[in-house]
Amino acid sequence: MNPVTPVDYEDEIRRLKREMNAVILAHYYQEDDIQDIADFIGDSLQLAQEAAKTSADVIVFCGVRFMAEGAKILNPEKQVLLPDLAAGCSLETSCPPAPFKKFRDEHPDHLVVTYINCSAAIKALSDIIVTSSNAEKIINQLPRDQKIIFAPDKFLGAYLNKKTGRDMRLWNGTCLVHERFSERELIKLKTAHPKAHVIAHPECPEELLRHADFIGSTSALLKFTIAHPGEEFLVLTEAGIIHQMEKHSPGSRFYPVPSALDGGACVACNTCPYMKMNTMEKLYLSMRDRTPELTLTPAEITAAKKPLVRMLEMSK
Repeated sequence: MNPVTPVDYEDEIRRLKREMNAVILAHYYQEDDIQDIADFIGDSLQLAQEAAKTSADVIVFCGVRFMAEGAKILNPEKQVLLPDLAAGCSLETSCPPAPFKKFRDEHPDHLVVTYINCSAAIKALSDIIVTSSNAEKIINQLPRDQKIIFAPDKFLGAYLNKKTGRDMRLWNGTCLVHERFSERELIKLKTAHPKAHVIAHPECPEELLRHADFIGSTSALLKFTIAHPGEEFLVLTEAGIIHQMEKHSPGSRFYPVPSALDGGACVACNTCPYMKMNTMEKLYLSMRDRTPELTLTPAEITAAKKPLVRMLEMSK
């Protein structure tokens, strides 16, 4: 039996990308090797903006399903590949379409502002989509007397209520990564590193955010660390971003805050299991075989596109 020749995934992915006229988009929470081979790395807003303007024939999305859906909604004529179609999102599953529609219909005088971490079906039930990068800016453009439903992340919604002075009605959803950081372990790290900046994503609960020196989206956290070279940081978001932080600020030190699971001893538990479902092998196979492909019906695309386009327009 002839031995199987090992595949050089990096070389093969680059070759396939040229042949397919493909672009590889990756979220900051992907594995390091996927980040390194991607054409563009960003947070949800940056990836949506990049997907909207790409001239590639094929979009290979290294992220989770709702992100690939967004790319398809903005590019219905293009092929969108997702290395693992099972890569979902706890926020998405926390907001099923039928109960959310009932909730929306019970408050007909409310504008529905929805975090981008949701399904195409939820986007279709929304008036405006937002990300953690642009939510405050967009909400501040709305009339002060406008009643608002905010979904699905209750912690991000509570943070935005505080920042904007609103009283938005919140859907009871959470991110499984950000909700389980340990305040006790954070305090231990602060004691061990008293000069470290605590940086946090606004999807974290209030008891964690109150310790933060800086709160912002994933890209904003990265920019903050770049602006403070050679310093220490306690990181309250998915640990995948630390790869980019270390690349941009090699003289700085970054400490991921452990999860509250396993008595606070679990550093690995602060990673998103869905984001990590994509691998270099799956990326290569998806490009080689042009599958799995993310598809939506024309009706789904039409219904979900309007609030997404409104987000992009209000983000300018």
